[in-house]
Amino acid sequence: MSQSDILVLYYSRYGATRDLARLIAEGIESVPGVNARLRTVPAISTVCETTESAVPADGAPYVEYSDLQECIGLALGSPTRFGNMAAPMKYFWDGSSSEWLNGTLIGKPACVFTSTGSLHGGQESTLLTMMIPLLHHGTMIMGIPYSEPDLMSTSTGGSPYGLTHLAHADGRAPISAEEQRLAIAQGKRLALTALKLIQR
Repeated sequence: MSQSDILVLYYSRYGATRDLARLIAEGIESVPGVNARLRTVPAISTVCETTESAVPADGAPYVEYSDLQECIGLALGSPTRFGNMAAPMKYFWDGSSSEWLNGTLIGKPACVFTSTGSLHGGQESTLLTMMIPLLHHGTMIMGIPYSEPDLMSTSTGGSPYGLTHLAHADGRAPISAEEQRLAIAQGKRLALTALKLIQR
């Protein structure tokens, strides 16, 4: 069976969301025949003359709109910014009109994930607002079912809307064991669903 790519697209300022993305990718790649394609978005600035390098200094490559076309599913992650996705991620989706017009993501499964600095920092509202452009693009949104026991016992992060992580104010809190298991489970569920959809 040839490999099929699932796009894991994230923005991370201090590394927590990147670490969640890597765990989701681990879950995706636990499913035979599926590959995780890790991508990020460049930071943006209010100073128009300041631009990011065309190639990131480290970590995942920058996403291209062709990645949306080539994937069979999508995991979307961003840190919380006042209960919403971070501006660089919003900027990427604001520029995706051609993909929307072409129906690039219609029928593809998608999930969302986030990290925040405080326990009540807007995790669930961030997940919900990240779902909005995905719904407009015609994806099929997936959460985490309560059949995952960690969803009931976690005291750090996790939500039926998608994976969350409590990073604390300095962004350095380690990802808890529960969060790790939920991340891997979310990635695996996304991969299994994507494979079922392309095999129909």
